[in-house]
Amino acid sequence: MRLHSSIPLLRIVPDDTKFDFMRFRRISFPASAVLSIIAIMLYFFHGLNFGIDFIGGTLIEVQSKSGPADLAKMRSTLSGLNLGDVQLQQFGGPSDVLIRVAQQPGGDAAQQAAVAKVREALGTDVDYRRVEVVGPRVSTELLAYSTIGLVLAIFSILIYLWFRFEWQFALGAMVANVHDLVLTVGYMSLTQIDFDLSSIAALLTILGYSLNDTVVIYDRIREMLRRYKRMSMPELLNISVNSTLSRSIITHVTVTLALLALLLFGGHAIHSFTATMIFGVVLVGTYTSVFIAAPILIYLGVGTTRAAAEESTPDPEPAAASRRA
Repeated sequence: MRLHSSIPLLRIVPDDTKFDFMRFRRISFPASAVLSIIAIMLYFFHGLNFGIDFIGGTLIEVQSKSGPADLAKMRSTLSGLNLGDVQLQQFGGPSDVLIRVAQQPGGDAAQQAAVAKVREALGTDVDYRRVEVVGPRVSTELLAYSTIGLVLAIFSILIYLWFRFEWQFALGAMVANVHDLVLTVGYMSLTQIDFDLSSIAALLTILGYSLNDTVVIYDRIREMLRRYKRMSMPELLNISVNSTLSRSIITHVTVTLALLALLLFGGHAIHSFTATMIFGVVLVGTYTSVFIAAPILIYLGVGTTRAAAEESTPDPEPAAASRRA
């Protein structure tokens, strides 16, 4: 005998939700344009707080002799040496610590003097496993390659969506993704959190997350375009967004809880990564998918070339489609 599950599906949003998202496009587009201009100005006039990965510095790998390393004590000891930005990161075992010391003015002699200060401050409590100096040339190449990687990722997304949907969808998604990256970089410039290789990873993750959320909505829009031939685009977009709203809320809440846990308990080493992710994924990516990526299709002319439906064949009832998540 087959047992049928009686557990109801989780519905955060009622099936008959008909919230008019598209009416906010006259506010969201100007607001996003202003915020994007401010973010760009912050980048050029305020700059980013580049980490050691991009400005050069010294990497020192140590291992505690007395068991697990006390990062708080080591950070407090090294912060009093006046060496600029000093970052500590635990890796491998609990006794292994990677110390990053910012580039010191004065060439190689200054870098060696900084290493000597660190050795003197930590004393004989640790073993020194590795000491490497990251020069300005290497850090410049890392920054250039990271920028190229971001640009290639955006254009790869453009090409994929062009074949997956239509060129209007590809352009809309690219505009939305660039919007997310610009605002996130502006946030990093405003708060002056460390911009290092983990920040590049955060930007790429934001790019992928925002794209995934946008594609879900775009896929529903494409389905509605095939079904409703005479429905106006604002109404069709509202139905598409409302039908995916429950899924979007569940996804965003889950991601937010995970990122908050990392922010509160992840420690100093991944603080810049998690702070960037929370801003880019939760605040910007969620807003962009609904209020930028979807309504921009109206201005790109999506739906204007749909074949005229027969007058005797009315569109199916949209309420049934809106119940599909």
